[in-house]
Amino acid sequence: MGDPFQPFIFGQYSAPFRVAIQYKIPLVFYGEDGEVEYGGAMEHADRASLEYDHFIAVRFSNIFPSSFEKFGIKKSELDKYGLSIQELNSIKDLGIKQYFFSYYHKWIPQENYYYAVEKTGFEANPVRNQGTFSKYASLDDQLDGFHYYLSYIKFGLGRCTADAAHEIRDGHITRDEATALVKKYDGEFPIKYYQEFLKYCDITEEEFNEVVDSWRGENIWKFQNNEWILKNPVWLEK
Repeated sequence: MGDPFQPFIFGQYSAPFRVAIQYKIPLVFYGEDGEVEYGGAMEHADRASLEYDHFIAVRFSNIFPSSFEKFGIKKSELDKYGLSIQELNSIKDLGIKQYFFSYYHKWIPQENYYYAVEKTGFEANPVRNQGTFSKYASLDDQLDGFHYYLSYIKFGLGRCTADAAHEIRDGHITRDEATALVKKYDGEFPIKYYQEFLKYCDITEEEFNEVVDSWRGENIWKFQNNEWILKNPVWLEK
């Protein structure tokens, strides 16, 4: 799939509802709506809540845990990553609702960072995250860099583009400044945790490169002077 975050996404939209069903909790609150805040579909930007059916169709990319049975993964293992029909019916029967905090409070990552420092003693990384200029966002795990790197391969838009675009919208930098940052950092290979990533996914470097190159669209990439380059990078736009 070229998406090391797919199991995370399954869990993100299944585990909270499973707990809510177990303890009959009527409200599930997420932080930001990633689709709206970081460059996804805007058709639901004016909604505080999304139906669970939308999560399944869009956020899961219509690929379900059961899709992986054909690769020899046991159903008993895959059941941990998704909700059964009975559980989906329970969400409706119990009237469990889901909302995004970012609908009620303007989502400004830089201000969120300052708030966390002041209220919790949160500390940013001593150096910037690979693939971008920021030090404080998306520090959850060692897979993050590869999630953004595969985005760069698939769409020509990496971690720096997502960060810089948000900074423009928040009024912190100009488009020219953002373009310079994207040219410098976007698509930087996340080498720091590369070996840990290969080990965790149980793949070789050759297998990794094969998957990566299989997702290079001809409309985005060209092979020139023995290297892959973007056909229409943002810094060449007039």
